[in-house]
Amino acid sequence: QVQLVESGGGLVQPGGSLRLSCVPSGFTLDYYAIGWFRQAPGKDREGVSCISGSGGSTHYADSVKGRFTISRDNAKNTVYLQMDSLKPEDTAIYYCARKIGRACSDRYYPGTYTNWGQGTQVTVSS
Repeated sequence: QVQLVESGGGLVQPGGSLRLSCVPSGFTLDYYAIGWFRQAPGKDREGVSCISGSGGSTHYADSVKGRFTISRDNAKNTVYLQMDSLKPEDTAIYYCARKIGRACSDRYYPGTYTNWGQGTQVTVSS
C-alpha cells in the first residue's frame, strides 16, 4: 500500500526556519518525482516545489524561491523541505505527493500526482 507521511510542521516566528520530512512507503522512492504543495484556509492548493526521482532536478514556485530547499535521501527513504526566512503568508497545511514518473513535468498540476500524504500544519506568527 502506497503511503506518504509528512512531519516537521509547527509554529514558528517570522524569519524562522522549519524542516519538513516526507517518508513514503509501499514503493521505490527513486522511481518517482516528489512534490510539495500547500493549502491555506480559503485558498486553492498551491504547488511549492518538486524534486526528480534522481534528485538531480529541483524546482520552486516563485513565492518560495531562494528561501525553500527541497532534497531527498533515497538511502533514508526521505524527502525534505527546508524552509528558511519564513513569512506569515507561508502559513498553510503542507502536503507531499508522489508524481507520475521520475520527472517534474507539469509539476504544479495536482492531477499529475497519484498519492498524497495527510499534511502537516505550518504556522508562521509572532
